[in-house]
Amino acid sequence: MANGGAGKIDARITPEGSLEILSQGEVSQLRTTGQAGLYDLWRNCSLAVLNSGIEEDDTTEILRRHQDFAVEIVQQDRGLKLALKNAPATAFVDGKMIKGIREHLFAVLRDLVYVHNEIRDPERFDLGSSSGLTNAVFHILRNARVMHANAAPAMVVCWGGHAIGRIEYDYSKQVGYELGLRGLHACTGCGAGAMKGPMKGATIGHAKQRIKTGRYLGITEPGIIAAEAPNPIVNELVIMPDMEKRLEAFVRLAHGIVVFPGGVGTAEEILYLLGVLLSPENEDLPLPLVFSGPAVSEPYFNMLDEFIGSTLGAAAQGRYQIILDNPAAVGRVMAAGMDAVCEHRTERKDAYYFNWSLKIEHVFQQPFAATHAAMAGLELHRDQSVHLLAANLRRAFSGIVSGNVREDGIRRVADHGPFELTGEASILAALDRVLKAFVAQGRMKLSSAGYQPCYRIVGR
Repeated sequence: MANGGAGKIDARITPEGSLEILSQGEVSQLRTTGQAGLYDLWRNCSLAVLNSGIEEDDTTEILRRHQDFAVEIVQQDRGLKLALKNAPATAFVDGKMIKGIREHLFAVLRDLVYVHNEIRDPERFDLGSSSGLTNAVFHILRNARVMHANAAPAMVVCWGGHAIGRIEYDYSKQVGYELGLRGLHACTGCGAGAMKGPMKGATIGHAKQRIKTGRYLGITEPGIIAAEAPNPIVNELVIMPDMEKRLEAFVRLAHGIVVFPGGVGTAEEILYLLGVLLSPENEDLPLPLVFSGPAVSEPYFNMLDEFIGSTLGAAAQGRYQIILDNPAAVGRVMAAGMDAVCEHRTERKDAYYFNWSLKIEHVFQQPFAATHAAMAGLELHRDQSVHLLAANLRRAFSGIVSGNVREDGIRRVADHGPFELTGEASILAALDRVLKAFVAQGRMKLSSAGYQPCYRIVGR
């Protein structure tokens, strides 16, 4: 039931999809504020889900505009309900919550409770070790039921920006269509732009092939979900506890990856993946990787390719191919890649649903908090192995994402000024060029007019 006005609604919502019961202890955690409780995190993630479809990526502004929003658990003998106060009216139709949003609302509850009560238990998960972190990622995904044991490789992870133009968005949709025609599924960061386009296209491809079990998997984390609210097509949603576990979830689930045009968040994902693939243990691991966009995106991909070559070298460039203005070719490459992945996993007796063979070093798994001291202390030089340089560059881009759209990052920059990046002159020069290009092309935020950089590059 729901009531309200002026764009906001009060409602009581029954579960849809998962987590119909909670213990008294879990309810207490959800009602408690501060570090000891989950309420603030749960409230903000729930608000993000309810804002699905709203084109706004300033987390601080979203929270300010909805500061009167509240959510509460209502325990009943037959299960639970959620009581919402001043929820965005766009989440409802004729007073009833949209079914997909209701599913997402309870997915948030499921994942936050599970991580808080299970993953943080030191007796179950050694989060100080690489294997322990991978085990935690596996259990979160298993609890969300997104790993299908008997399904052949068919999951294509699609990365790209939410702040892209119409031509690039339509192109990502065309690629998704070609993937759907070939029976492939789409996994994205679940937001708008190049995260929504492939899913939307895949739905048409699946419909034409009469595939009724199409999967549109969205993977997010609390710090980014408000800026990139789950789009309406997502039919499986997982909230990982932080960016590093989110990135690991992507690459462990992926059978192939397509990268569309984007900004600093997309660059972060690329550097993470290339850093992992440059590990000698992953040298022969098949994982088809394609950078693709319409013809107008050629300067973007040339810039990105030049940046990768000048920082990580030719070996990194050799791990991907660039396909411009040819969605069908992307579909064919991904379909052929599924066969190679299937053969390799079969030979190694590795699971189709989770890439255990992929070696991810601890440096890529450790959560990075974008503080001014951490950003200034990044090792941006060539006097280290190339995968470590990739890890530090990834953190630099992660910090800029934080300063652009995350509540804590925006607040730190407002209080103490831009983050400062120092390092080797040639690395800084390459970084400066690519960041200036992102600004010039309007790829930093949805509203890029008058963009004020949250970073400053300085010499050492």
